[in-house]
Amino acid sequence: MFDKIREDVRVVFDRDPAARSTLEILTAYPGVHAVMFHRMAHALWKLGARWLARVVSHIARWLTGIEIHPAAVIGRRFFIDHGMGVVIGETAVIGDDCTLYHGVTLGGTSWQKGKRHPTLADDVVVGAGAKVLGPIEVGSGARIGSNAVVVRDVPENSTVVGVPGRLIERKDPPLDTEHREKIATKMGFDAYGVTADAPDPVAHAINCMLDHVHVMETKMQRMCEALREMGYETGDEELPELDSCEIISTAEELRKMQLEEGDQKT
Repeated sequence: MFDKIREDVRVVFDRDPAARSTLEILTAYPGVHAVMFHRMAHALWKLGARWLARVVSHIARWLTGIEIHPAAVIGRRFFIDHGMGVVIGETAVIGDDCTLYHGVTLGGTSWQKGKRHPTLADDVVVGAGAKVLGPIEVGSGARIGSNAVVVRDVPENSTVVGVPGRLIERKDPPLDTEHREKIATKMGFDAYGVTADAPDPVAHAINCMLDHVHVMETKMQRMCEALREMGYETGDEELPELDSCEIISTAEELRKMQLEEGDQKT
């Protein structure tokens, strides 16, 4: 038991940079308190003292704002950050090294008895306000975005965002992402977004633009080398700088146009 408490304390240090001391974690972290209460309630539930287990769970809910059914199965190094409004249903199963933020619901979609709550594999992170509903499975390493509503299985090492939840697979980019940073620096601005799985359409468009510029620049270099071999000397003109403010404002205009088009469709 004490080993698990020590694990819970170490987890908070690892995942919350605001944690300063063990005393602070043991006395002022409701997520840690809720997990401790749940271990007690779960043990009582397995012993058959189910009314007492529900009472312990209710006391934990009153003290922490976190509701965990005593029958829920929770793995090791589970961390609930902030915690207020978290609800974990009776048949929910949570693996090791998972993290939930405030307002998360692991709920059911049916009044039928049996498995009706989600199963989270190891190393799953569920963002604030997300709702994971039904007897679905969330694969290991998956990430659920804030306020997402997930009602279907989530593959491992993937990301889900939006309402209803949309799957964003983490794919390796076709080109090395270092070229994006180099070209963006040469053009005089910081890349608007460089992650391969960014859901922002503007970030995706600018990433595609940087990839296109990279290919064109490579072709131009090869053409210049071929011309030099033929005896033609090319100049060493520097690439003119672009105004980063102008690029950002253009991106914002694109975003507004997309939002207006979405409003017209609805």
